[in-house]
Parts: sequence; C-alpha cells; structure tokens
Amino acid sequence: MKKPIIGINSGRVIKHETPYSHSVIESLSTDYVESVVNAGGIPIILPIISDEESIRRQVEILDGVLLSGGIDINPLLYNEEPTTKLGFIFPEKDNFDLLVAKIACELKKPVLAICRGHQILNVAFGGTLYQDLSDKEGCYIKHQQQTKDGAATHTLDIMNDSILNSILGNSIVSNSFHHQAIKDLAPGFKVTALSKDNVIEGIEKCGEDFVVGVQFHPEIMTVYGDKNMLKLFEAFIKAASENACLKNTK
Repeated sequence: MKKPIIGINSGRVIKHETPYSHSVIESLSTDYVESVVNAGGIPIILPIISDEESIRRQVEILDGVLLSGGIDINPLLYNEEPTTKLGFIFPEKDNFDLLVAKIACELKKPVLAICRGHQILNVAFGGTLYQDLSDKEGCYIKHQQQTKDGAATHTLDIMNDSILNSILGNSIVSNSFHHQAIKDLAPGFKVTALSKDNVIEGIEKCGEDFVVGVQFHPEIMTVYGDKNMLKLFEAFIKAASENACLKNTK
C-alpha cells in the first residue's frame, strides 16, 4: 500500500541568536515527524499562511492531517473574553489551524489532533474551552506533569464504540501537558475519553471518518518506546493510506 503524505501544522518562533536579525522560524517538534515515519507515513510540515485558497491547496494534496500541540487558543474565537490565566496566543496560527481543520474534514481527510490540535478541532466546529482548568469545578488531577515527558502519569477511561477504544482499549495511563481543556463539545462530535476528574481527553467526529482528537501527547510516548501509543499512529496512517487509494481511483 502506498505510503500516505501527512501534513503537520507548524508553530513559529523568533530566533534572536541567528545571523539574521529577528529571524522568524517555522518550528515543529521532531516527535511528531518520527511518529509519522515510524508508523509508515511521509510527513511534510505545513507553514503558517493566511490565504484561504492556498491553505485549501495545501490540504488537497495531503492524504491525512496531524494537528499538533502548542500554545493557547484565542478565546474570542469561542465568544469569550480573555481571563487572567490565559497563556500566550498567536492569532495568525489560530486562523491557519482552524482553516486546516475545517478543510480537512470537508475533504474527508483523516485527522489526528493532539493537545492544542484536539482543542482546535473542537473550536473549529463550534465548541468552547476552559481557559484554565482551575475554572472547571471538581478538577483535582495534575494535568501539567512535572516528570520526564514520556512518563504516563494519570488514568483515562475510554468510551466503548469509539475508534480510540478499538485501538487502545478501555483504559490507559497517559502523559499530560495542558492547562486548558474542552468545555462545551462541538456539535457532531462525541466524547471518547475522560480523566478521573471528568476532563475531556478524547473526542471523535460522529460518523465513519477517522477524525480523532486526544488531549495527551502520544507522539512523545511513542518516541519513548510506548508500543501502544504507536498503534494510534499506525491506525491513523492506515486510514490515510486508504484515503490515498480512494483519491487515486477518482
């Protein structure tokens, strides 16, 4: 089966120590790249651009989309004012990521959305977020772990009748690096995983398409050697391969 092309959205940093003054660099953790490669895909980085038609062309050439993690999302996008615990935001990236998510789903591209990507997926289709988990009543688990990145630190219960359950089973222990989370779920999506304090840790688009969001970081655990988390990437790559085959028969 043909290796699928997987687009991964990038971040952006300003490097003051380069030979070029205030160089703006598109950036991406290599953990995403390695996980896609190890699962059998061909990764390409999607730079942040603003032209909607160009973004559509970016997505059209892909077989699947990986929405990566990153900084906070502008709360104005879900009709809230910023609160004091909101972290750094980057509106241009928000707009790019939201368009990538919407276009990917419109074109029925398989999507794996991780951490911020999982939140972007929810906001793109009308959901909202907790700007900080201290705003969520009953939240008591440490969701911003202070140990090595690949360590699994809290339990997730995975719902039956979900893609995530078919891959990972009824329960896993995951890593955790977030202070925001889904509050109101977007219409057309279902919750697929919860922490013990009922934070939404997994979502899927209702229907047959592979559109899966997870709040944890499987790419880090995969690079640390977690074979179970690699299965999530393998399932994503399999769906993207099938999408590539369908695309080639049209």
